Amino acid sequence: MEDPGVLKHINELSHEEEKLYSKAGQGELDREGKERLRVIEVELDQCWDLLHQRRARRSAGMDPNEAAVRPPDVVEGYVE
Repeated sequence: MEDPGVLKHINELSHEEEKLYSKAGQGELDREGKERLRVIEVELDQCWDLLHQRRARRSAGMDPNEAAVRPPDVVEGYVE
């Protein structure tokens, strides 16, 4: 996926996440909504990681298309 496609997907997920957080704030988020929110959070982390990989590869003169989505346990294990 090219950078614009990754960014588009990030925006779509972010909008869905906002809606779910809004529901949660009103006490209207059911079990399925909570699970969907968790899935979105992980997928967003994967997308941001992919975008960072692509940009780093491009900056290093490497092919950004060789970047790959990393598994959830990898992107969720990062420490800030």
